[in-house]
Amino acid sequence: MEFGLSQEQVALADTVRRYLSDNCPGERVRAVMESESGHDAEFWRGLMDLGIGSLAVPEEHGGLGAEFLDLALVSEEMGFACAPGPFLASSLATIAIAAGDDDAARKKWLPLLASGDAIGTVAIGEAGSRWDASEVAARVADDRLDAIKPLVPYASLAAVHVVAVSENGGAALYLAETEAGGIETTALSGNDRTRRLDAVEYRAVPARRIGGAAAFEKVRDAALVLIAADAFGGARRCLEMARTYALQREQFGQLIGSFQAVKHQLANLAVELEPGLSLWWYAAHALDRIPEHSARHAAMAKAHLCDLFDRAARDSTELHGGLGFTWEFDLHLWLRRSLFDRSFFGDSHYHRARAASLAGW
Repeated sequence: MEFGLSQEQVALADTVRRYLSDNCPGERVRAVMESESGHDAEFWRGLMDLGIGSLAVPEEHGGLGAEFLDLALVSEEMGFACAPGPFLASSLATIAIAAGDDDAARKKWLPLLASGDAIGTVAIGEAGSRWDASEVAARVADDRLDAIKPLVPYASLAAVHVVAVSENGGAALYLAETEAGGIETTALSGNDRTRRLDAVEYRAVPARRIGGAAAFEKVRDAALVLIAADAFGGARRCLEMARTYALQREQFGQLIGSFQAVKHQLANLAVELEPGLSLWWYAAHALDRIPEHSARHAAMAKAHLCDLFDRAARDSTELHGGLGFTWEFDLHLWLRRSLFDRSFFGDSHYHRARAASLAGW
């Protein structure tokens, strides 16, 4: 049995890595981070030209029909580069529409999302960091959506919103189009300026049901795995930066990498990081191949890897000494990103409790 990546998946990851290395240096990340929209249209177009937008789109709608693991591999590289933009938001909207049962919505929106000609987003969580299907408060009456969603990524740029709506004690997914009007967005100022969030109020917005509980669960699990993969990539970058610095910085006439305490700290990070790779790989595999177990594996991957990213970012910052705490040094970009990954779609305590419950503990 083959437990590694296919040649095509390795080539995909390498291609995305090279594109991000060439087109997403720290200077560009800072420029996008400090812009009003937090979006670089030229950079986004380059990603779409690589086919990233097509990965989650079925072939009959102009996509590549790839495995979910392929999309998660891209997310890892995005985390490693601290790449800005609506990748997570638009990917989840694509997955939601593809997983739904509305043929008209699929025909209209999937080709646009695949090409990058449209950006999508998802509005799932409720106020108070509530992410469970049973806690969804949004309502639809007479095909009109009324809701307040506090944490919607890139809502102001999205042409289509996929919104979680309460239905029979659970949640369903509804599609709302920006051009229909009634969507009011307010930009939020968060720690991670590379991925923007808006508070959104939907006021009697025309909405159509595109999927029920199964579609909601798939989008939620996909979000957890994509964030876990992003966190793994970010943690890997933090370790690389710390190792490089330890082999360059001298103190008392010696490289600090020769000091036992530094060696142990770096070794501990490396030992913790490596097993995390199989954790999110398997969670991504389960989403496609073992759906009955995917929720638990997605929750475990999200909880563990986001905690690991947080720890890697903090330890790497400390290893850099005073330099690590300066605005001018790029490491803080990953520290801020780790805070987003840790909290978005639920924190580690929440998902560990979910994983235990799903396992019957």
